[in-house]
Amino acid sequence: MRAIIVRDRAAGLSGLTSMDMPYPHAAENDVIVRVHAAGFTPGELDWPATWTDRAGRDRTPTIPGHEVSGVVAELGYGTTGLSVGQRVFGLTDWARNGTLAEYVAVEARNLAPLPAGIDHTAAAALPISGLTAWQGLFDHARLTTGQTVLVHGAAGGVGSIAVQLAHEAGARVIGTGRTDDRDVVLGLGARGFLDLATDDLAQVGPVDVVLDVIGGDVLDASIALVRPGGVLVTIAHPPAVQPTDGRAVFFVVEPDRVRLADLAERVRTGRLRPIVGAVRPLSETADAFARRHRVSGRTIIQVANEQEALHP
Repeated sequence: MRAIIVRDRAAGLSGLTSMDMPYPHAAENDVIVRVHAAGFTPGELDWPATWTDRAGRDRTPTIPGHEVSGVVAELGYGTTGLSVGQRVFGLTDWARNGTLAEYVAVEARNLAPLPAGIDHTAAAALPISGLTAWQGLFDHARLTTGQTVLVHGAAGGVGSIAVQLAHEAGARVIGTGRTDDRDVVLGLGARGFLDLATDDLAQVGPVDVVLDVIGGDVLDASIALVRPGGVLVTIAHPPAVQPTDGRAVFFVVEPDRVRLADLAERVRTGRLRPIVGAVRPLSETADAFARRHRVSGRTIIQVANEQEALHP
């Protein structure tokens, strides 16, 4: 099968190469998915799990990418709940070969059925962003109706979904980003918007929840905005200090089949809209990782289309 691989950690993006790789093995409780569309995180070439397995052993050449939407091609021994030919999407294990390939082996519990009305490219934009937004807002911050939430990077993959989920939950949402993002963020349900390059974050005033995907100075400045009893949740890095009379939480997103199914149903019924900024072919993955041109929303790699899947 054709795949994107990396061999040399020091090479960075220049080490991304397209080559033929062996068809994946379906272990017990695995599913082999014929990949239609894949999502990736630009920083994943810096993750230890990209280069070593859970025991710390080198596992290169590695196939990156951890979001998938496609069709079940094969079931491993003992796999239940899914069937060959079924449309699925989900989040793959960090320490296994990923989704930037024609086929990927995934634990069945990490996949959810994909409703017929949802395009594979939209579905591939949902697992990491959707689960991160949900887990950050509701599992870790316990956001409730009537609270005020500040969402950093509100036009990005995680932020755009967080704005929609928080708005639907009855929260007052304030988004941040760049000036060009203002109309998009307000259109998703935010009540206010700040340009991080020109506006003073202090004018936001006390908030109940901060959802941060940026880190650095933005994370540091946001600590003071958390009112007593409030929560700052970040996926960037562990906060150096805690808010006064509040909490700061760093977390890594976890697979959740039930929540994925719920998010897909929201997309199917029009209550949630993943923002796909660009769709690139597998051959352009290295350029997509480099992000030479800023694109709102997620960049998705299209590996196969419906017609190709019928005639592999």
